[in-house]
Amino acid sequence: MAAPLSDGDRRKQISVRGIAGLGDVAEVRKSFNRHLHFTLVKDRNVATPRDYYFALAHTVRDHLVGRWIRTQQHYYERDPKRIYYLSLEFYMGRTLQNTMVNLGLQNACDEAIYQLGLDLEELEEIEEDAGLGNGGLGRLAACFLDSMATLGLAAYGYGIRYEFGIFNQRIVDGWQVEEADDWLRYGNPWEKARPEYMLPVHFYGRVEHTPDGVKWIDTQIVLAMPYDTPVPGYKNNTVNTMRLWSAKAPNDFNLQEFNMGDYIEAVLDRNLAENISRVLYPNDNFFEGKELRLKQEYFVVAATLQDIIRRFKSSKFGCRDPVRTCFETFPDKVAIQLNDTHPALSIPELMRILVDVEKVDWDKAWEITKRTCAYTNHTVLPEALERWPVSMFEKLLPRHLEIIYALNQMHLDRVAALFPGDIDRLRRMSVIEEGDCKRINMAHLCVIGSHAVNGVARIHSDIVKNSVFKDFYELEPEKFQNKTNGITPRRWLLLCNPGLADIIAEKIGEGFITDLSQLKKLLDFIDNETFIRDVAKVKQENKLKFAAYLEEQYKVKINPTSMFDVQVKRIHEYKRQLLNCLHAITLYNRIRCNPSKSFVPRTIMIGGKAAPGYHMAKMIIKLITSVGEVINNDPYVGDKLKVIFLENYRVSLAEKVIPAADLSQQISTAGTEASGTGNMKFMVNGALTIGTMDGANVEMAEEAGEENLFIFGMRVEDVEALDRKGYNARGYYESLPELRQAIDQISSGFFSPRDPGCFRDVVNMLMYHDRFKVFADYEAYIKCQGQVDQLFMDPREWTRKVIRNIACSGKFSSDRTITEYAREIWGVEPSATAIPPPNLPRN
Repeated sequence: MAAPLSDGDRRKQISVRGIAGLGDVAEVRKSFNRHLHFTLVKDRNVATPRDYYFALAHTVRDHLVGRWIRTQQHYYERDPKRIYYLSLEFYMGRTLQNTMVNLGLQNACDEAIYQLGLDLEELEEIEEDAGLGNGGLGRLAACFLDSMATLGLAAYGYGIRYEFGIFNQRIVDGWQVEEADDWLRYGNPWEKARPEYMLPVHFYGRVEHTPDGVKWIDTQIVLAMPYDTPVPGYKNNTVNTMRLWSAKAPNDFNLQEFNMGDYIEAVLDRNLAENISRVLYPNDNFFEGKELRLKQEYFVVAATLQDIIRRFKSSKFGCRDPVRTCFETFPDKVAIQLNDTHPALSIPELMRILVDVEKVDWDKAWEITKRTCAYTNHTVLPEALERWPVSMFEKLLPRHLEIIYALNQMHLDRVAALFPGDIDRLRRMSVIEEGDCKRINMAHLCVIGSHAVNGVARIHSDIVKNSVFKDFYELEPEKFQNKTNGITPRRWLLLCNPGLADIIAEKIGEGFITDLSQLKKLLDFIDNETFIRDVAKVKQENKLKFAAYLEEQYKVKINPTSMFDVQVKRIHEYKRQLLNCLHAITLYNRIRCNPSKSFVPRTIMIGGKAAPGYHMAKMIIKLITSVGEVINNDPYVGDKLKVIFLENYRVSLAEKVIPAADLSQQISTAGTEASGTGNMKFMVNGALTIGTMDGANVEMAEEAGEENLFIFGMRVEDVEALDRKGYNARGYYESLPELRQAIDQISSGFFSPRDPGCFRDVVNMLMYHDRFKVFADYEAYIKCQGQVDQLFMDPREWTRKVIRNIACSGKFSSDRTITEYAREIWGVEPSATAIPPPNLPRN
């Protein structure tokens, strides 16, 4: 008789290996059926399309889970250096299709769903966007997670699980109206709550200096509940984790000392604690110094650092000593990347934990902190810099204020020793800004507390070194780096433009999906007539599809043979949607002036959200919609020109409009757009760019050749020279008749007959306090748009330029960006080896 099995041996039957599905059509169909009935408790008689979406989502999720568990086991066994990407925004968009693409399940799911009499694309449209971001910074974080998983890095994204993401935008009478984004209303099939890892976060209280060290006491506690979302790499069986924290009140909240007799009030007050993760602040490139926002920033940092240290201590090759105080190896096992200054409190919080809790010597703790943290700067606009009032810190985070003062003193002592008597330099470099209201400059804190500081495009990193952080660069030039942004080719080519991806793969194979530089091979086909025809055909199909979508969703009819001229991004004065608007008005006036002349037909599409409190941005939207109203209803214009405002621009809408665009507008004033990433998405999807020499446009022009983009306008040096001379808008207004006509029309109420004074604020800004010098680039822009028209009339030449642009876009993959971060900042090497799938034994 066989020996009886031990409990340990019996437990070996509990394994993902026997239950991992293979992902063939029959299995997908069966799993879909099982989830519809057993998970959603519906049959086909009562199931709604949303139920079918959820059944499919759970089916696909099942294929992630085995790989997810395997990946985490793999990291535990190998104990690699962990990368922690801290961001207050992760603009993820939809997950279903991206998961099918990265797991190689799309064909099986498509076929299975078809066999069940359903339409996959229709189900995909039901999914809510995870809109936990404002724009570029949040979407970059999402692309980075995809690349880190695809490159086999042991990486974690840490952020906040906002109950309400970026607002939904509706246009009512031409004005933006905001609606709450209740994206969790029907539940989120992609997340897993992890209450067993719930952690306390402290606020308020006071500091006590005792013989045993410093104590932060009498604090209020909020609990951080983690929700984990899987992040699959592309066909490498790696599934990393994005962990988002949600705020929970402790069960004794407000029941200890206050509200003794008012139990009901105390329970209702739990909302106050839980408001921390309620809503994303909807500002892009603008600092609003609200206490709730500071609470959000500390909340994500405090929860994340506890998690990081717990994982460091329990890791296989972590600290061996019984009391776990050996933090020497911490920077060899942990890298923390700060996505802008929003998670800057990581620096004083790590110091607090090391010094106050783990009893590490102050200087040693500072060395560990600096070697662990690195900071990415995302903007040079002064209004975007975080400068928190000292008074707010005193109340909310008293111990952190003490630590910041001490770090600043240490820093200033060093500067004073190197530059004796240079008092102004000390003032410029201090973390504390003196004045009516003393403030903490979070960017300065990040620079002194990090071993690496990077900008996000070459021109931006140069500005960072030569102006924004000039003094710091003189002190420690070795700290400063450039990491030009990138985008994931999985979502932004394979998923959103399968037609283009197919004809590329036909010519050069599929290697480009994980090595975008291989697109260079397309240069061999730039004169290949079949390929030119195929590229043009795919673009035309994408345009027809988008035109049909616009007609279905917004009841607007557009001419699909017209040039699709697109500017989609957050609405901001520096991005100069007004310049685009002035071009539209100028075209309109030319058509009116000469209706029988032949014009290149255009559909100008502008989309993007304005921060709810940003008056000028909201006026810009109203102007665009008003100009569209006049132009689109003028019988003299007909099909020659349309101006469309794309409502509620978001990730899922970007995936539709970008593949359909002919012309991409990237027209910020030189020196203001740190990088831009939309520019890269348009380039890889076969649109040509009209743009200034700003952000990553500079490197795009370098890669493809300046003659293959439509570059116009002032360079950074010209803008600086104009600043020294003094920008005089009236001079341009008086010397450029077409500009004057356009401004006079806006001013006189031509576009707002029912409210003639509607746009006086816009005109007043353009004429008397335009920081972004719209008029200075008007003439060059209009002339450059003429060259766009000329080329568009020669479809073959246009398409050849398109092919050259696609072929030269390889640099702008986030895989390349992340490889540079890994090697030059985090000190880890990407791995091309796939983890064994869950149906095979682990090696």
